[in-house]
Amino acid sequence: MAQYAWVIAVMPVLAFLIILFTLRRIKEKAAYVAIAATGAGLLLSLGVLATVWGGRIFTYQTTWLTAGKLTLKIGMYIDPLAAVMLVVVTTVSLLVQIYSIGYMKGEKRLSWYYAAVSLFTASMLSLVIANNFLQLYISWELVGLCSYLLIGFWYEKKSASSAAMKAFIITRIGDVGFFLGLALLFVNTHTFDFSAVRQIVAAGSLGAGTLTAIALLFFAGAAGKSAQFPLHVWLPDAMEGPTPVSALIHAATMVAAGVYLVARSFFIFEAAHPAALQVVAGIGAFTAILAAVIAVTMTDIKKVLAYSTISQLGFMMAALGVGGYTAAIFHLTTHAFFKALLFLGAGSVIHGAGTQNIYEMGGLLKKMKVTGWTFLIATLSIAGIVPLSGFWSKDEILTEAAKSGNYIILGVLLVTAFLTAFYMFRLYFVVFTGPVRDEHAHESPAVMTYPLLILAVPAALLGLAGSPLLGNWFTKFIALPGAEHIAAAPDYLMMGLSTAAALAGIGFSYVLYGRRAVTAWSVVNSLSSFSWLNTTFVDKTIRDGLRVTLGISNGLARFDTRFVDGIVNGVGGVIGTFSRYFSRANSGFIQRYAMRFVIAFMLLAVAVYFVLVR
Repeated sequence: MAQYAWVIAVMPVLAFLIILFTLRRIKEKAAYVAIAATGAGLLLSLGVLATVWGGRIFTYQTTWLTAGKLTLKIGMYIDPLAAVMLVVVTTVSLLVQIYSIGYMKGEKRLSWYYAAVSLFTASMLSLVIANNFLQLYISWELVGLCSYLLIGFWYEKKSASSAAMKAFIITRIGDVGFFLGLALLFVNTHTFDFSAVRQIVAAGSLGAGTLTAIALLFFAGAAGKSAQFPLHVWLPDAMEGPTPVSALIHAATMVAAGVYLVARSFFIFEAAHPAALQVVAGIGAFTAILAAVIAVTMTDIKKVLAYSTISQLGFMMAALGVGGYTAAIFHLTTHAFFKALLFLGAGSVIHGAGTQNIYEMGGLLKKMKVTGWTFLIATLSIAGIVPLSGFWSKDEILTEAAKSGNYIILGVLLVTAFLTAFYMFRLYFVVFTGPVRDEHAHESPAVMTYPLLILAVPAALLGLAGSPLLGNWFTKFIALPGAEHIAAAPDYLMMGLSTAAALAGIGFSYVLYGRRAVTAWSVVNSLSSFSWLNTTFVDKTIRDGLRVTLGISNGLARFDTRFVDGIVNGVGGVIGTFSRYFSRANSGFIQRYAMRFVIAFMLLAVAVYFVLVR
C-alpha cells in the first residue's frame, strides 16, 4: 500500500484542476469534488499507516532531472512519521471541507475556495511524503502560496489583503534561511536525499560547525512557518481568512510544516553542536510563554485561539530542543485534533452569534449545546486534564524537559501550562456560561456540528495511544530508528505538577470569570504590557526592517536603472550609430568601394611616412 502513497497527494491536485477549469459551471458542487478526493486520500492514508504499523520504512524514487554530473531525484519516504501526518492532514482537511459547506454557504467564490483548499491539502501531503530536502522545499513554498491565497480570500477587505501579504512576507524571511541551509547542505554533501544525508552525517563526514549552521538555517525556516518568536507576528493577523481556513492552517498544514521540518531533519540537529538544540528549546519556550500571556488579553475569539496555537507550537519546539522527538510529534498529533475542534467550534459560535468579540457573547451553552459541549472537551484537552489527549502529550513534553536537566525550560513550560488552562477557561466561561446576551443566537446546521462531534472523539481519546495505560504505544511507533529511549514507566511527579498547574489555572479562571467574584480587568490590564510589547515593539520592528529593506531595494533599483542601464544603453547607442554609418557605406557600387580603398591607402601611406620614415 505504501507504494501508492503518491496517489494521496495527487488526488487533491486533480480536484484542484477539475474545479479550476469548471469554476462557473459546478459552483456549489465543487465541494463534493474536493471532499471526494480528500476522503479517498484518507482511506489510502489509513492503508499506508497499516503498512508501516511495525515501524517499517519504504522509499521510492525516480530520476527527475539530469544536468551534466548533477542528477536530481523525486520520490517518497514513508515511515511512521509520514504515515501519521498523512492521516492527520487528510482527516482534518476532510472535516474542514465538510464543515465549510455550511459555514461558506452563499459565498460567491465558493468554487475557488474549494480549489485553493484542495491545492493547500495537496501541498502539505506532498511535503509529508517527500524523500529529499529539495522536494520538501518545493512543497514548502506551495504551502506558503496557498496560505496567502486563503488568508486573503476576502481580498475586498483591506485587512484581509494586508494580512495575506504580511503572512507571505514574514514567512519568506524564514524561507530565505531554509534555502541557504539547503544550499550549504548540497555544497557539502552533493545530495538532497534524506537517507544519503543521514549516512553522511552518521559517518562524521561533516564538521560540527557546518552541521550547526545547517540546523540553525533550517530552524529559521521552521520558525517562520510555525510562528516562533520573532516571526510569529503573521499568525494572529491570518485570522482575517475564513474560520475553516484558520482551522486548517492551525491544525494540520501551515504551522505543522515547521515542526515537521525540524523533526524530519532531527538527525542533523542531534549531530550538530548542542547549541543548535539549545536555541530551538530556548526560542520555543519563550514563544510558548509570551503567546500564552498575550492570549489572556485578547477579546477576539479567533485571536485567543491564534495565540494559543503559537504557544502550543512553542511547546513542540521546546520538546524538540530538549531531545523529546517523540513527545513533540505526539503533541503535534493530539494538538491537530483539539485545535481543529476549537477553531471549528469558534466558527460555529461566530455563525450563531454574529460576532467575534467574546464580551458580546454569553450563555451560549443554552443556545448551542453541541458546540458548547464539544468546545468544552477541546478546552479540557488543551488545558491538560486527565485522561484527555492533551494531558498525555503535554505531560510527555514536561517529562522530557525534566529528564534533560533543563529546569529553566521545565519551569517556563509549567507556567505556560497554568496560563493555557487559565485563558482557555476564561474564553469558555465568558462565551458559554452566565446570562444569555443574545436571544437570537442559534445552533449551527448539522453539516457544521457533525464534524465537531467527530473531532471530539480524537480530542478526548487519541492521547491514550501514547499513555502508559497502553504501554506508550505511540511513542514506540513514532520513535526514530535505533532510538533507545522509550518511557517505560509513568512519571507521577510530572503528572502531578502538570495536573496541579492545569487545575490552578482553571480555578483562578473560574473565580474571575465563572463566579465573577473578583473583577478581571485588573488582571488583564497587568498583562497588557506584554501584548503591547508584541504588537508595538516586535511587529513594529519587523515592519521597520522591511521598510529599510524596501528602501535599499528601491535605491539599488534606481542605481541599476540610471547608472548600469545608462552605461549599457550608452555603449549600445554608440555601437548603433557606428553600425548605421557603416551600413550606409555598403552601397553596392564598385566605384565607391574603389574610391574609399584609394583614400584609405593614401591615409595609411601618409601615416607610415610620418611615423616610420621621418
